Amino acid sequence: MKFRAIGVGFALFLAASSCWADISLDDNGKLSVYGDFRARLEADWDSQRSDGSERDDRNRLRVRVRAGLKYVANEQVSFGFRIRSGADDSQQSPHITVIDFDDNDTGDAHFNLDKWYFKYNAGRTSTWIGRNSLPFWKANEMVLDDDVTPAGLGFSYQADKVRFNAGYFSKPAGVQNFTGNTGVAQVVFDTTVGNTSLVFAGGVIVVDADANSSNNGLLLDNNGARDYTIWIGNVQASLTAMDRPLKLNLDLIHNSKNYSASDPDAFTAFHRNETDGYVISARLGDTNERGHWLFGYYYSHIETFAVNNSLAQDDWVRWGSATQTRASNFEGSEFRAAVGLGNKMNVVARLYIVDAIKRRSATSLDKEDGNRFRVDLNWKF
Repeated sequence: MKFRAIGVGFALFLAASSCWADISLDDNGKLSVYGDFRARLEADWDSQRSDGSERDDRNRLRVRVRAGLKYVANEQVSFGFRIRSGADDSQQSPHITVIDFDDNDTGDAHFNLDKWYFKYNAGRTSTWIGRNSLPFWKANEMVLDDDVTPAGLGFSYQADKVRFNAGYFSKPAGVQNFTGNTGVAQVVFDTTVGNTSLVFAGGVIVVDADANSSNNGLLLDNNGARDYTIWIGNVQASLTAMDRPLKLNLDLIHNSKNYSASDPDAFTAFHRNETDGYVISARLGDTNERGHWLFGYYYSHIETFAVNNSLAQDDWVRWGSATQTRASNFEGSEFRAAVGLGNKMNVVARLYIVDAIKRRSATSLDKEDGNRFRVDLNWKF
């Protein structure tokens, strides 16, 4: 409890400091502070387990804080680091539960470095080594959660309208440990047709598991010991409707790894053919200025092994443990509304209505489901 109070106090201090944090810390502007703060009200209800029993409804207040330092030595060289809140055992979520209104356990409140990197830019090429965000363009976090920061080497090359991204990394298990390796490669093409901007992207994420790693026990669904070869195709159109920006997006996902009906892991054998997914979304508006509003709708169909759910988003479902979310084997909708408050602040409300695609195991009595509603106050600095 004492540590929680210290952590939350630190979060509030950083939020209050945002009025000056965007100012460079040195006279020549090479050293700067950046980060963000979030306060979240979250409600989960009508959630059923795979054995047919009902999960207790849950209402809680959570916070997130991330803050970093960046030093830009010249046009070629920069380096930095970032610290984030969250439990040590969660690579997916940096949130701390401050109050659980139903008297459930509020979990751990820790702070860890989740970014530390050295970056070198040379003309059209950018290379970094350390721990950082994956060099992979995406319209959402369905396959790769922004909070999952691997350690390794990232590379990007920009040639006119075409960008090539690649990298090789150690895969995080929690914030402090790693298991297995992940390689990524992607081609992104940007173009304009009339008044419509188009992005076409195609890439692959190869997860090379280490079945003997001592850190595998933290990950759910045997993800530490299973290989994945996930292909992702994206099309995004940006245009104007009702004098507002409109973004339309389609993601197609396929895991080409073949799993056997005789696999010694019963979960893998049962879901061996569940390897496809897709996401369709539309967003109208933005929150860039005070009073600007945004409405969005997302429909997702994500089969069990379409993604490695230890690397994927943790927003849509409550399924999993206190620190790990298994966000696959689901289909459903997200309804989003947001408004800009100015000064890099906004409020975002999201409603998720989700059902499982398939029973969790051959012995499961029913399929999982659930509803979730969140209201976030976000503040960047």
